[in-house]
Amino acid sequence: MPEIAAPLTAWYRRNARELPWREPGFGAWGVLVSEFMLQQTPVNRVIPHLEAWLARWPTPTDLAAAAPAEAVRQWANLGYPRRALWLHRAAVRIRDQHGGVVPRDVDTLLSLTGVGDYTARAVAVFAYGDRHPVVDTNSRRVIARAVGGQSQPGPPSRTDLATMDALLPREHAPAATVNAATMELGATVCTARAPRCDACPIAHMCAWRAAGYRDTGDGRRKQARYLGSDRQARGAVLKALRDAASPGIGSEELLAHWPDALQRDRAITSLADDGLIELVEGRARLPH
Repeated sequence: MPEIAAPLTAWYRRNARELPWREPGFGAWGVLVSEFMLQQTPVNRVIPHLEAWLARWPTPTDLAAAAPAEAVRQWANLGYPRRALWLHRAAVRIRDQHGGVVPRDVDTLLSLTGVGDYTARAVAVFAYGDRHPVVDTNSRRVIARAVGGQSQPGPPSRTDLATMDALLPREHAPAATVNAATMELGATVCTARAPRCDACPIAHMCAWRAAGYRDTGDGRRKQARYLGSDRQARGAVLKALRDAASPGIGSEELLAHWPDALQRDRAITSLADDGLIELVEGRARLPH
């Protein structure tokens, strides 16, 4: 495998964006919240929500003391609102089982609601400085091109972690930097549609470039269109409940003018099944 650590690290130190979770002393809770919010959501949308969230609930114990409805309401239009409910459940468990301190151990982190392999490793690495491979969409693309000679990464697999691990320095702090640098390169230079190879610090050792930028196809699952989707209907239901002056809305009145009545009913039912709303005596409300 190419020795990418040194050029990547030097590039990162000169070019890394100033982001809240990269500031010294940001803390494990802040990192955990940011990772929840960053799942399938652009950085520029996350930052104001993250700052507002941490201003309101600076510790897991603060969030755990609030009603789940407040977490869903604070999530606002960030998208994928189950993350708000999962984050609240994780905060309750951190308070009750870990003394209000975000765990450091990856397996313990994985036991928290909503925490997957990527998030657990990201907290352990970026909050606590431990050595683990951390692989997101952006770093997978860098690895696929620089190491595998592919135009786009394939579906996620455990092989990604093994490949990333082989690229990391043995020391903890340099390894954390290379993890972050690989993500940053994928986010800002080695992008999916318009890679800027002239600005890439590892272009001279990139297998995809050496192969003449051949198109090897794109096997990634495409995200369904949002406009007109059940996701849009679910978002509209939640917005109506967040904005309601009273603590609930009659089920028949909720989104009564939605153009597809069946889709509206499906959205309400699925939100109730997910625990994002409650249906009580013919009224819908955010969870208590």
